[in-house]
Amino acid sequence: MAAHGIPEEFLDGYAHILAGAAATGRRLTRDELDSRRALGERAAEAGYGLRALVGAHLAATRAHWPTSRAVSADSVMYAAEQAVDALAEGYERAQRLAVRQEEAARREFIDDLLHGRSDLGRLVERADRFGLRLSYEHAVAVAEGTGGYEDGDPVPREVERALIGRFGDRSILLTTKEGRLVCVAPGDQDEVLAFFAKHAYAATDGGRVAIGRPRPGPGGVVQSYEEALNALDLAERLELDEPVLRAAELLVYPVLTRDRQAMADLVLDTLGPLQKARGGARPLIETLIAFFDSGCVAAEAARRLALSVRALTYRLDRIHQLTGANPADPVHRYTLQTAVIGARLLGWPERPF
Repeated sequence: MAAHGIPEEFLDGYAHILAGAAATGRRLTRDELDSRRALGERAAEAGYGLRALVGAHLAATRAHWPTSRAVSADSVMYAAEQAVDALAEGYERAQRLAVRQEEAARREFIDDLLHGRSDLGRLVERADRFGLRLSYEHAVAVAEGTGGYEDGDPVPREVERALIGRFGDRSILLTTKEGRLVCVAPGDQDEVLAFFAKHAYAATDGGRVAIGRPRPGPGGVVQSYEEALNALDLAERLELDEPVLRAAELLVYPVLTRDRQAMADLVLDTLGPLQKARGGARPLIETLIAFFDSGCVAAEAARRLALSVRALTYRLDRIHQLTGANPADPVHRYTLQTAVIGARLLGWPERPF
């Protein structure tokens, strides 16, 4: 065993190289440099630290320092410098390769996890490597901003630092997928996803975050992830203002659209007559949206639409005339509001049925 706990095999031939190069002051040959790089790679793969490896070579330099007075100290040090530099180059090359392999394995695992494309038993085994115990419940939060994000970008790094600083290693997986930030956390630790949502919203400069429901097992991660994605899609189509959406609070919308044909019929039967209005149905649908979103308070709805209360009242009366449903009547209001939600979900009237 050499100095610093490094086996002698990782200094193989160093004394001979040192003596030969130092005697003439020549540079190390290509073969000599390649041998040092290869030893550096092997040391990295064997798990030895670079600091210990360099220390062992410095100790060997001192131990094998040429005794001839004809040899200058500069020649010896220059040869040692070349050898150690080649050694470190090979070591770092092996580390970069290991990092790339680890990143590829992590990305493959994440893709399989979020899409359920792998054998569940194998997926559970691989999950342990990345700190997840898939036999438990997990919930998934997804954040999106104005741009796309990849692992290593400043935004994911900022959110990851905040999570680790607050919770440490608590079986949390933070990654990116299709330009979005994704956080997988144990289902009984809602505070983790709430914290993620807060910091992701800030880091994405006012993006939007959706949180799926806790689900058990490996397949539960896929379900929770898909719920979060669906919540983001709903928020976009319904123009929801909330920065953080919970799938559990949006369950009514999938129910409404489960029978698409029935919803399309309701939209056409209830709102179809609005197409006869001057300017088409869109302005009157926007009037209904503002009216319902403001709690059916005419003054607030008028403010949101930048209209006078009189102009808003005229529009509501026009809707009543065309559809036969009065937005101010509680019985009619439910039908109108459900039809408006359906129109927004189905993209009507811009996308006719």
